[in-house]
Amino acid sequence: MIFFDIDDTLVDHEKAQFVAAAAFQKRHAERFPEPTEAFLRRWHALAEKHFQRYVDGLTTEQGKRRDRLRELFGEIDMPDAQADEIFSHFMRGYEDNWEAFPGVVECLKRLKGRPLGIISNGGPSQQRDKLVRTQLASYFSVVVISGEAGVAKPNPGIFAFAAGQAKADPKTCVYVGDRRETDAIAATRAGFRGIWLDRKGVAKNETEVPVIHRLEELPVLLES
Repeated sequence: MIFFDIDDTLVDHEKAQFVAAAAFQKRHAERFPEPTEAFLRRWHALAEKHFQRYVDGLTTEQGKRRDRLRELFGEIDMPDAQADEIFSHFMRGYEDNWEAFPGVVECLKRLKGRPLGIISNGGPSQQRDKLVRTQLASYFSVVVISGEAGVAKPNPGIFAFAAGQAKADPKTCVYVGDRRETDAIAATRAGFRGIWLDRKGVAKNETEVPVIHRLEELPVLLES
């Protein structure tokens, strides 16, 4: 069984986020006059911070969005309805820019005949919608999202849960993701064969997990 992460593995989350965040800054230019690059760094840092709180079970999917907006605007008492309305402008842009990376479909087609699945942190509705809107959903027989499973990467429990859903021995499972620790290392520690998809080429003398830089390399690696 070959499992994949979604964000920045199959779907270009970073690009969609930054395009939508840049448009968001322009919409609120009077509040955020700093250079766009600085704003995007701040947006990304807040997104990571509050997503981790969600993964850790400290807030809800809606709560992380509201808290991110409140911290961004420096308005801790911003009403929920106002935060939801403001964030909806970003979400529309984010969703409109969801795209699969080049080479993803080609990779999945080359793996035809092998069972494929998903293990992803995040909200079930949004993560499943990404697969549908990028026309990738039909390739996967098992989809495990942390918001449904009740456990999130890097906890080994989500990998065990996914193997159970696939009725597969973890030792026969592969997991491919763009984050070394959260994806490849965590999967390896859970008994899977973890593979790091290092799209940015930051791996140096990696010895713990196999590394690929494009998904097109995966079928060759698996065959070897």
